[in-house]
Parts: sequence; structure tokens; C-alpha cells
Amino acid sequence: MKISHIEHLGIAVQSIEESLPYFENVLGLKCYNIETVEDQKVKTAFLKCGEVKLELLEPTSPESTIQKWLDKGNKGVHHVAFCVEDGVAEALAVVNEKGVRLIDEKPRKGAEGLNIAFLHPKSTCGILTELCEHPE
Repeated sequence: MKISHIEHLGIAVQSIEESLPYFENVLGLKCYNIETVEDQKVKTAFLKCGEVKLELLEPTSPESTIQKWLDKGNKGVHHVAFCVEDGVAEALAVVNEKGVRLIDEKPRKGAEGLNIAFLHPKSTCGILTELCEHPE
């Protein structure tokens, strides 16, 4: 598996509308895309910080994994997403062979049209890790 760069940092927020002023007016970042990912029950907002994107994640349902995470008292950085050059399916096979616990056994579609899959934090030093690739 070859990681090319950090694709984004996922940041859980209760409200994108309430959170954006901090990122835009205080930090000076610009939101360039807002979209809803229905199957993940989240609304996302993307901002660029240099070469790394920040993905604000707002739950759209009480059943959203983001809402459940927030309900546990968590807030802030939810996950780190790494872009893999050899494809998500291949990367999943490599990490699975190394004994890493998978959340997703095969790639699925995420925000911005990325192919994504998550690795369980119990196998990744407590960090929810997302592997992603830009579709061809």
C-alpha cells in the first residue's frame, strides 16, 4: 500500500452553519463545497488548508454514526483520511492481511465522489482511519 498524502481531516460538528464562521471568519479558510451523503446520513462542507482539506461532518439523522459519536461526548477531529495510490480495494487487502480490523470490507462511495473505506480505531492506534482514492 502506498499513501500519497493526507486527503482530509474529518471534523464532526453538530451544525455546519454554526461552525463555518469560525473556519471562514477567524481562520480565513473558504468553504468550496457542501453536499449531503445520504447513505452515510451526513452533510459535509469542505475547506482547503494548503494541500489538506478539512471536511466538516454534520449528522442528518439521529442514526448517523456522526450523531452517535457526538452523543458520546466526542467532538472535533473524527477521522484522518489518507489517499492511497494503489486503490482502496488493494489497500484493504494489504491491511487485512496484516491483521487490521476493517469497518468496510470493500470500497464505497463517499463525498466528492471518492472511493472510501474505514479501518477500525481499535486496530489503528485509536485513530479512525479512512482510505480513499479519486475515481478514474
